[in-house]
Amino acid sequence: MCERCDYSGLLRAVGLRPTLHRLAVLRVVGAAPAPLTAQDVYEAVQTDRPINRVTVYRVLDSLVESGLVEKISAGDRSFRYGPAPNEHHPRHAHFFCRQCGLMACLPPESLPVPWQDASGALPGVAEKVEIRVDGICEQCLAT
Repeated sequence: MCERCDYSGLLRAVGLRPTLHRLAVLRVVGAAPAPLTAQDVYEAVQTDRPINRVTVYRVLDSLVESGLVEKISAGDRSFRYGPAPNEHHPRHAHFFCRQCGLMACLPPESLPVPWQDASGALPGVAEKVEIRVDGICEQCLAT
């Protein structure tokens, strides 16, 4: 979800009306270079329009439920939100810094996620695969 993504069309395709709040949250998540916390999303949307914090959580929940946004677990027991894989955004792994909380997207080719290949070994049907590498980021190592 970026300049190439039609946010209104994506919302309509999953049966959601493209309200101003949904569009604002989706644009913030789509434009971010890395997954965001709900607080990050709230603060970013606030710069453009007044919005209630609870509304941001409800919109994020509906976008996750509809499959447009992924809720990504972080190593600090919190969650981050990023675009769900689509034609413009391939599935990829994430790096989480245990010291400062940075979460970064890894290039899809750096750590391929061939989850379809494992389907025969699974005792059921995979609906979501999440790969997160935890460690210490370069900035924290330098200090």
